[in-house]
Amino acid sequence: MINKEKLLRAQTVKARYETMLMQKPNVVGVGVGLYMQHGTYTNEPAVIVNVTRKVPKETLDPDERIPSMLEDVRVQVQAIGEIKAQSVNGKQ
Repeated sequence: MINKEKLLRAQTVKARYETMLMQKPNVVGVGVGLYMQHGTYTNEPAVIVNVTRKVPKETLDPDERIPSMLEDVRVQVQAIGEIKAQSVNGKQ
């Protein structure tokens, strides 16, 4: 079961850092979800950072890297690819 206090804390931290995270390379979205470990979701809320693709952190300047923790909340990076607008009925 998800701890509601931890979920609210993750939402607060996400709101506080969203603008900063969105300025980093390849970032296309920031949200709150469950932390995934070894392919399985845990009950731990986390800030989820969506990127077009993951790159080795060694190729990024230190200020471009996404931290693994923000305050006391875990951060998880998920590669989702390019975001494209979709049409409802085949027309754009």
